[in-house]
Amino acid sequence: MRPTSTVLALVLAAGLSGAARADEKLPPDQQAKVEAMLKQEGFTQWKEIELDDGMIEVDDAVDGSGKQFDLKLDPKTLAIVKRKAE
Repeated sequence: MRPTSTVLALVLAAGLSGAARADEKLPPDQQAKVEAMLKQEGFTQWKEIELDDGMIEVDDAVDGSGKQFDLKLDPKTLAIVKRKAE
């Protein structure tokens, strides 16, 4: 195999594997429910909400005291199952 063919094959393989791991956006109705729950729990802002590996992930959620967290939510109950301080 020629060097350029090898490089091209590696680039294509890397791109395809990255697409398979892409996070998914939530449907608008579920997004609204998650945002309402976050506000009810005292969070004032967040960067991104997405579905990843079967869990809802909230990146950079800021609570009322200004502390920042990454959250994982159960997609059925919207309960916070993991809270990691940033």
